[in-house]
Amino acid sequence: MAALARSVLVIGSNQGIGLELVRQLAASPCPPQHIFATCRDPKGLRGKALQELAAQHPSIKLVQLDTVNLPSIRGAVRAVGSHLKDQGLNLLINNAGVSLHATLRSLDSQKMLSAFADRQPSPTLLSLPQKFLLLLEKAVKGTGKEGLSCSKAAAINVSTKLVSIGLCLRVPQAPMYPYRASKAAQNMVTRCMAAELQDKGILCTAIHPGWVKTDTGTEKVPVMVEHSVRGILTVPASLSQDTSGAFLDWEGNSLPW
Repeated sequence: MAALARSVLVIGSNQGIGLELVRQLAASPCPPQHIFATCRDPKGLRGKALQELAAQHPSIKLVQLDTVNLPSIRGAVRAVGSHLKDQGLNLLINNAGVSLHATLRSLDSQKMLSAFADRQPSPTLLSLPQKFLLLLEKAVKGTGKEGLSCSKAAAINVSTKLVSIGLCLRVPQAPMYPYRASKAAQNMVTRCMAAELQDKGILCTAIHPGWVKTDTGTEKVPVMVEHSVRGILTVPASLSQDTSGAFLDWEGNSLPW
């Protein structure tokens, strides 16, 4: 059984889905050689769980990254690049973001701007001519593989089916206008990246993790985080150029945009 990818970067990994992604990647039978786990304060209290994981698994490297701070982004790219040297980054999993609840009546401009400020830098990192895109391109050159795959070079954005315009699920029950609007923007960025980067050999897709029992998902949810992440890590292994630009759930089913 081959590793999902030689190197994996998980953005937003100090809790919930991101933390479990790092945990399961490190504990897999064929773990990646490099697992880069980012959070805003990896040496502080919020990074304690990551620190404990890194102490158990030498493959885990903690990286400071604040997705709304450009100097922090540049520092993270340098840190990852210095570890990988000429080999490049194979797989980026973008799990950054926060859930902001607001009804149409309670919505204000500040809540909407906060949601977009937190969301926009991280999914668009790869569409900038700088930074992580260069590391993914370097991985493409280093693998010598044909087609598109996560073991070659890929970017996966963790999304949610709550932002599906085709489904438009439970608006009265989930009045999260800022969260849903910013994640819908992230989906568009994913689709655009898939079209633009396909010729460069980089796969891009969006995955809905399910309604997961995390700090964001609350306690009244049907899917445990361990189960969701097992699915999230199974789906990428089957991705190819036929599924680049797709919107999938954690079981591999296609979702309407």
